[in-house]
Amino acid sequence: MSQQQPLSGVRIVDFTQVMMGPCATQMLGDYGADVVKIERIGAGDLSRWGIGDDPAGPQNPVFSSLNRNKRSIALDLKAPAGIAVVHKMLASADVIVNNFRAGVMERMGLGYDALHAAYPKLIYAEGTGYGSKGPYAFKGGQDILAQALSGVMARKCDPSDPLTIYPTSLADYSAGMHLVQGILLALLQRAKTGHGQKVEVSLYDSMLAMQMQEAAMARMRGVDFSWGALPHNGAFATQDSALVVVGAFKDNPLREISLAIGLGDLSADPRFCTFALSMKNRTVLHDVLRAHFATNTTAHWIAALEGRDVLCAPVRNLQAALDDPQTAINGMLVDAPQDSGDVLKVVGSPVHLSDNGFVMRLPPPGIGTHGAEVLADCGYDADTIAALRRDGVLA
Repeated sequence: MSQQQPLSGVRIVDFTQVMMGPCATQMLGDYGADVVKIERIGAGDLSRWGIGDDPAGPQNPVFSSLNRNKRSIALDLKAPAGIAVVHKMLASADVIVNNFRAGVMERMGLGYDALHAAYPKLIYAEGTGYGSKGPYAFKGGQDILAQALSGVMARKCDPSDPLTIYPTSLADYSAGMHLVQGILLALLQRAKTGHGQKVEVSLYDSMLAMQMQEAAMARMRGVDFSWGALPHNGAFATQDSALVVVGAFKDNPLREISLAIGLGDLSADPRFCTFALSMKNRTVLHDVLRAHFATNTTAHWIAALEGRDVLCAPVRNLQAALDDPQTAINGMLVDAPQDSGDVLKVVGSPVHLSDNGFVMRLPPPGIGTHGAEVLADCGYDADTIAALRRDGVLA
């Protein structure tokens, strides 16, 4: 693997916290960018304290999963001297990233217009809840709220299913990855023009974009389209656990499924003999399948379905997925010894490059761990750094 990573030499000033922004800047750091995380003195990123009484405190697993390959500096941003430090960093930075509510950066004098005028090559990347304009611009944004407002939470395979919160942070992660894409596009464009620009991403837009197929069907055909609600797809309990079946890429998926599991050819049944009838009678069809799948084990049914090349998989919990040999083969498990004696155990990057991919260069930082180092990089001498510490501007 080459020593030079794709983003080596790119400097990022990172004001992000919680998940959307940190997962974006972590990916940039994973591929070589020098990410300097700006944190509040004594408190740091909100995710350092957001999961209760974890024994690791501010180095808890949630924070650690999002903040490797970064350096941390803790500053008092209410003090003019703290803002002056930020400007000193920006003079040599390529990208500044934040995911604050609209107006927060402007109140610190760090809005796009001011910084673009001062540093025309700087890329200004911003993640918000709903966008920087419009009726929701100043509302607090959050993953679950974006699920609700975007229509994602209301989407159900069965109308009788209760409403529920999707337990994984769909909006945060997808918006974070869109933020990475926007930053990389802006870096490519700057290489052509020499000019920086503003990159905007929101949780709301990312959730709408995730529903691109469904939205096109709603806008162009006026119908509610859902892959999960198609009659030949479903999750079913078995004798010992559960499995999911996907009736895709077959001329007659119901025939293949029903013959595989010993139910005869259900596609010949007058209730299910066309796709339209299968949709209309989906509940009845799934009741028939559910009763049959309950009579044997998941392994039995997986073997039977795969014997007819029907797409299927066991429904597993996360621990089972982490323990699967495929996960390790794909390089998705990162175990890194820490100075504390603990071992950092997180997932790696899903982006695999053959020549210069993911490297674990730095462990998740303590609050302000790299403050003096970062300031020295910016040209501050030891006496000035000591004075900033004495005055409470630097932790």
